[in-house]
Amino acid sequence: MDIGAILEEAVRRQASDVLLSAGAPPTYHVFGRLERHEPAEPLTPAQSQRLAYDVMNEEQRKLFEQNWELDLGFQYRELARFRASVYRQRGTVAAVLRLIPLRIPRYPEIGISEQLMVRLLGIPNGLVLVTGPTGAGKSTTVASYLHYLNTEHGVPRHIITIEDPIEFLLPSQGCVIDQRELGIDTKNYVIGLRSALRQMPHVIFVGEMRDRATMEIALTAAETGNLVISTLATQSASKTIHRIIDVFPVDHQAEIRARLALGLRAVFSQVLLRRADGRGRIAAREVLFATSAVANLIREGKIHLLNNVIASGASEGMALLDDSLLELYRQKLIGKADVISRLEDPQKAKRILS
Repeated sequence: MDIGAILEEAVRRQASDVLLSAGAPPTYHVFGRLERHEPAEPLTPAQSQRLAYDVMNEEQRKLFEQNWELDLGFQYRELARFRASVYRQRGTVAAVLRLIPLRIPRYPEIGISEQLMVRLLGIPNGLVLVTGPTGAGKSTTVASYLHYLNTEHGVPRHIITIEDPIEFLLPSQGCVIDQRELGIDTKNYVIGLRSALRQMPHVIFVGEMRDRATMEIALTAAETGNLVISTLATQSASKTIHRIIDVFPVDHQAEIRARLALGLRAVFSQVLLRRADGRGRIAAREVLFATSAVANLIREGKIHLLNNVIASGASEGMALLDDSLLELYRQKLIGKADVISRLEDPQKAKRILS
C-alpha cells in the first residue's frame, strides 16, 4: 500500500484527516464521519510503520525513534499540505495526518461576514484569540485572517508566525511574512516569542498558548503595541478568559485580569458542524469584542457576566455561540440534533426547536 495513493484519496474524498494504525485499514475523516479505505484490509504493524515513515525525512525518523512521538508538516506534490502526528500504540507505529489545503480559504468561505472582517482589520494592536476544541477549524480561521492582512489591508506590515508545525503557507505579498517552526527555526514558543519582539514585528501569530510562560510573553507583546493572534482549546469566550487567569497563581490573578482588561481585543470561539445536506462542515462562532463593559467585567473578576454583555452586543458585532447555532438552524444549514447537542441548555434547546 502506497502513502501517495492514500494522500490522493484523502484529497479526493475531501477528508480532514487520515488515520493510519495497525489492525485497521487506512481511515478517512470526512465531514465528521469515518470512512475506510477500499479494499478495507487492516494494516499490518510493518505497513503502518512504513506508511508513517514515508512522510518523514531521515532526521525526523531519528527524532521519532528517540522520543516516540513527533509532529511535523509536509507537502504532497501540488495537491495539499499535511500536518502529521506520528506516535506509538501497543508497540506499533501509528499516525494521524491532518489535510491542509494549499489555497487559503477566503473569509466568506468560512462564514465570516465582511462586517466582521472589517472590524478585525480595524484592530491595530492587542490580543486576538481564536478558540475551540481540536478540529474546530481554528488554524483555517487564523490563516484567512492573516491572508487578508497580507493582501487586502493596504498597510505593509511585518508578520511573524511561530507554529508547531507550519500549516498554511503564507507568501509575502502586501506584507513581509516570516514563518518559524518549532524544532526547525526556533526551540519553543517562549524563545520564539522573545526573539520576535526584537525583530520589528507588527503582527505575531503564536500557534498555541500552551503554558503560563507563553501566555505571559504574549500579553507583554500585545501590551507593547503589537497585534498578537493565538489559539486556545477552550469552548467559549468566558472559558477562554477563565483559562488564562487560572493558569497563574492566585496572588497574580488580579494583575493578569488588569492586563487582560487592557490588552484583550477579541475572542472567537468556534465549533465545526456537519452541514444538513452532508456536503461539508460549517462553523458556528461565539464572538466577543473587548468593549469598555467587557474590560470592566474582566478587571473586576466578573467573568460569569460576560455572556450578558455578548448577548446584548449584536450592534458591536458580538454573538453567543447559542445564537450562532440557532441562526444556522433557521437557515437550514445544520440539523436539529447538532443544535440540541451543542446548546448550553439542552432543555431550552428542545423547547426552542420543537
